[in-house]
Amino acid sequence: MRSVVVGSGFLLALAAPPASAQVTVEVAKITCEQLTLYKITNPQNIAIWLSGYYHGKRSSTTLDTQGLTADSKKVTDYCIRNPQVTVMQAVETVLGVK
Repeated sequence: MRSVVVGSGFLLALAAPPASAQVTVEVAKITCEQLTLYKITNPQNIAIWLSGYYHGKRSSTTLDTQGLTADSKKVTDYCIRNPQVTVMQAVETVLGVK
């Protein structure tokens, strides 16, 4: 009986999905090339994070979804022309935020 219980536990362990590794990213180091080539994540995820970051610095709790889309396009267009610049530098240059 004990071998059945141990064997069942072993089979359950094999059937369990593997644990995924947690990945962290230093956003200040993401380059425009990494953004435009989807090397880190979907660029929309980065745009949303950056929007929250800069709004937080200004203590603003508003979200202009159409403005976010337009600003994201401006930054992406700039990044295509300047692949070695960091995305945060691109945001500051294109949108004039600090």
